[in-house]
Amino acid sequence: MNISVFGLGIIGSHCADNLTAGNHQITTWNRTPKKRDDSVTSASEAARKSEILCFYLKDGIACRETFEALRPALTSNHTLINHSTVDLDTTKWLAEQCSALGTAFLDCPFTGSKVAALNCELVYYAGGSEVLIEELRPILNVTSKEIIRLGDIGAATIVKVATNLISASTVQALSEGMAIAKAHGVSPDTFIPAVLSNACGSRLASMKLPAMANGDFDTHFSLDNMRKDSALAIKLAEQAGLSTPGIEATSTTITSLCESGYAALDYSVLYKQF
Repeated sequence: MNISVFGLGIIGSHCADNLTAGNHQITTWNRTPKKRDDSVTSASEAARKSEILCFYLKDGIACRETFEALRPALTSNHTLINHSTVDLDTTKWLAEQCSALGTAFLDCPFTGSKVAALNCELVYYAGGSEVLIEELRPILNVTSKEIIRLGDIGAATIVKVATNLISASTVQALSEGMAIAKAHGVSPDTFIPAVLSNACGSRLASMKLPAMANGDFDTHFSLDNMRKDSALAIKLAEQAGLSTPGIEATSTTITSLCESGYAALDYSVLYKQF
């Protein structure tokens, strides 16, 4: 297939490489130009070169701006797959704009960070037409290990934001727990195995606790992206009339750390507050 990838951050760049390795014809575009042989200088040019358009962009603003840039090139032959984590309003807006143009649209955010993207092990949350999902499965399978069908457009966006809320809250709890243990003389070498053998142990804990203990905040998923996603979760809660004090407190801490210069680091840098 001819596929254009929009957004060449940690995830988008690896997915573009893996799609190329899967013998697809790939065109890439990034708002800040990247030195790649497959890159073009304009979003509309990227759209004209491919039938399948994959967004791996930072946020809703980037998605809307990019869509407007490629709008003149969109036709009924195109399919737009939005892999970006955005607000629900932007997902619905993209779907409406595509529908008006006769362009197919799939709400398809992912879970998984740098290593998963590198190893073609993302998990896609797919919202939209079952027929369209099956048509796109050969493409989605190249960069993922699982595709989870979640119903109509919008459901995948909601689930992605809600699960990131859980991840942010978990890392905050891990940070607090290890800080308390360490302050009372329990070393991370003792604390971490105890957590991993506890009911609260998880794959996330096994990834983040050793890195936190070693001060290794190499970016797998940035603190700034988690700041954005925590704000999206709070907005969804407000729209539903729900009070969510846990994520609100964590989001405040995340924002403070971003403002202190840690925005580009992995969100496990939450441990830095201690």
